[in-house]
Amino acid sequence: MGGTPHNEAAPGDFAKTVLMPGDPLRARFIAETFFENPRLVNNVRGVQGWTGTWHGVPVSAMASGMGIPSIGIYSYELFHFYGVENIIRVGTTGALSGKLKLRDLILAQGACTDSNFAHHLGLPGVFAPIADYTLLETAVAAARKLGVEPPVGNILSSDVFYFKEGGGLEWADMGVLAIDMETAGLYLNAAQAGKRALTICTVTDSLVTGEALPPAERQGSLRQMMEIALETAVQMAGR
Repeated sequence: MGGTPHNEAAPGDFAKTVLMPGDPLRARFIAETFFENPRLVNNVRGVQGWTGTWHGVPVSAMASGMGIPSIGIYSYELFHFYGVENIIRVGTTGALSGKLKLRDLILAQGACTDSNFAHHLGLPGVFAPIADYTLLETAVAAARKLGVEPPVGNILSSDVFYFKEGGGLEWADMGVLAIDMETAGLYLNAAQAGKRALTICTVTDSLVTGEALPPAERQGSLRQMMEIALETAVQMAGR
């Protein structure tokens, strides 16, 4: 037997690498679209976790929910209680840079944050959450294999979704590319656990232009991001 208050999966139910979208239905989409022999291993609170294989390599997909507190719980449990070594966040993001267009991909090398999540670690300073380099390098190679050259750089993980007008764009002056609500928490948990994490995001809206993809168009636009993450999972299988 196993499980936590948030996860009913048994030990061994999760693969070494977990793709982590925010939306439970997107986790299901990944499993049903890409996995061979997918099986549902968690559905506590409707936060779906699936495991199957892709090109013969075991891989899992599990939702994180929205925000650092939510991904903080699920990634912590996967790292500490289920033996997961790699978590690849596959999410959506809002562009802060005018150079980014809708549907562009971003690999998050680092994550600034306005969150106080790291306070519980008791560090005598400000920790800089960054991606694992091996995952990042592998994902860049996977993207190039698919003919994509996504920008690699800093993003902002904010506790705020509904900023006051103009809020968030100040970070663009420091070269921050885009904004999400989860990555800094994921990277902090990975660092604490001695594990690996990476965020791959698709631009679905822009704080610069006000453009946004309609919900019906988002799923198809995220496919390429998912394929890069899955190829990364395959390449990490022997490491």
